[in-house]
Amino acid sequence: MGLFDGLKRQLRSVIEWENPAPNALFEQWTDNGDEIKNASTLIVGPGQGCIFVYQGKVQAVYQDEGSVNLKTDNIPFWTTITKFMQFFESEHKVGIYFFRKTVILDQKWGTTSLIKYLDPTYQFPVGLRAFGNYSYRIKEAGSFFVNVVGSHGVFTTETMRSVIVSRLNQPLADFLATSHFGYLDIDANREEIAEGVREKMAAIFADLGFEITDFRIEGTDFDEETLKRINRIADMTAEAQAAQAVGLDYAKIQQLEALREAARNEGGGAGMGMGLGAGISFGQNIAQAMNSNAAGTVTGNNPVVDPAEKLAQLKKLFEADLISADEYAAKKKAILDAF
Repeated sequence: MGLFDGLKRQLRSVIEWENPAPNALFEQWTDNGDEIKNASTLIVGPGQGCIFVYQGKVQAVYQDEGSVNLKTDNIPFWTTITKFMQFFESEHKVGIYFFRKTVILDQKWGTTSLIKYLDPTYQFPVGLRAFGNYSYRIKEAGSFFVNVVGSHGVFTTETMRSVIVSRLNQPLADFLATSHFGYLDIDANREEIAEGVREKMAAIFADLGFEITDFRIEGTDFDEETLKRINRIADMTAEAQAAQAVGLDYAKIQQLEALREAARNEGGGAGMGMGLGAGISFGQNIAQAMNSNAAGTVTGNNPVVDPAEKLAQLKKLFEADLISADEYAAKKKAILDAF
């Protein structure tokens, strides 16, 4: 029975990659340990390539589909006879490694850690996360086999994803550091950023034997610390614009806001007195600010402010929550009475 099995192995004549797994990128042909014989024919199917390794060295890379007659020192039947006492194993070992030539589409990626760089607009460090998809293909199968696959009998697209994603952060950080895209520019320039990152990755991956054919950024997100800073800047900008709309400077608005907070924080008898005093002081400051603003509009070189404009400014101050409803009503009545 052993002799018959050995003879059967020696008669192996066709080698092909049949029904590869969907996630198989590179796979060694073993077929239950059969040896590769001189009379064997290698069949390379559509979208496939093959590497022929003989006695530990890459001898040939087959990129074209079709059949190839293999030449080795293993002579059918002769090996069977001479190796009968050695379990029919030959010292002339060969290996066939099939790989996919087709483009591997729509692979997902995400940054493994925060990408930190200096925001060119706000001039403070920001932390960015990003995710998207990419496509790739094996370009130099020999280099890919030596530099990436190595001793793996099976190399999958999942394993390849870890190779690519682990090398993504640095090109992305380098591009953002030199492109001068700030917080407000990232989403509007995803395509340009993606293309810039793809170009930077090209040199890295070319040495490994494959290329990124498509790289896309689907979404971005900044870390919590960055968002807090940006939101604070946005709030301060809005307050400054509201102050300008009613003719007050930002420092005055901050002073009035502090007085109103003191008036709100009442507690006990002493607290009530302090709150009342602060409230009176707040009202006086509001009146002084509004009156000085109104007075400035009718003296000197400034044009006279129409009552309707005063009312509009007063409403903006109220809507910005810088004066209370009672204060708004009292000042509105004063403007109308003066009119």
